[in-house]
Amino acid sequence: LDDLGFSEDVLSRLKAAIRAPNGIILVTGPTGSGKSTTLYACLNAISSVEINICTVEDPIEYHLPLVNQFQVQEKIGLTFSKALRTLLRQDPDVIMVGEIRDEETARTAIQAALTGHLVLSTLHTNDAASAVTRLVNMGIEAYLISAALNIVLAQRLVRRICPKCKHPYDPPRPLRKALEKMGCACEVFYRGVGCRNCRNTGYNGRIGIHEILVLNDELRDMIAAGSGAHQIRKIAEQQGMINIRTDGFRKVQEGLTTIEEVLNAVGDIHDLAQMASR
Repeated sequence: LDDLGFSEDVLSRLKAAIRAPNGIILVTGPTGSGKSTTLYACLNAISSVEINICTVEDPIEYHLPLVNQFQVQEKIGLTFSKALRTLLRQDPDVIMVGEIRDEETARTAIQAALTGHLVLSTLHTNDAASAVTRLVNMGIEAYLISAALNIVLAQRLVRRICPKCKHPYDPPRPLRKALEKMGCACEVFYRGVGCRNCRNTGYNGRIGIHEILVLNDELRDMIAAGSGAHQIRKIAEQQGMINIRTDGFRKVQEGLTTIEEVLNAVGDIHDLAQMASR
């Protein structure tokens, strides 16, 4: 977990969440955003002979020691939900479900979380708060989501500036101004100019940008009352949640990635232009 580019705040909240005795941890983002890598890192962090960890995956991407891993085989009717119900008979402490794709899987995962199991899984949503709406749209009752959900971690991957050809540069003034308004002012901006090390791309490797929604009593009450993603996001940010775009721009401040990479992942230049004009 320490190597995935989490900010200190996100990392400490995630580490606390994976030590919980029950509830659901969701990792959200589009395809290719590193969700499976994050789930595997979480399991590695808590793996021990004392904890019975089981996974249901399609496919199994990495083999983990001390973890019982099962692969979905839909051709013979072994779906996520059926495999999950079978696993529950083994009384696992922790269950990782590769992806919640339908109401049946979501409902089984939530019931597992409400009966003393810690469940980790993924969803395809653009931000953390939208995971709640996605589950509701699947047919899950809001009061069940409110009771079972512990945290939602939303993430994207952006390219890391190549350290061998990293150079300061001066970005367009509107971008500078917009970042200042977001509290992400930079004295020096960096980008890679291209070299052998990065095959002249200016980038080498990738790093995650994140936001973490930790449910408290107020947010649980909002979810149970049917509040939408926008309202949940607004209150969470008022309570201190750093949204994914701000986390990305903080990594720009740290010289780890570029403004363009963050905008490609979670926004566009028109959004920043509007901020700069306010």
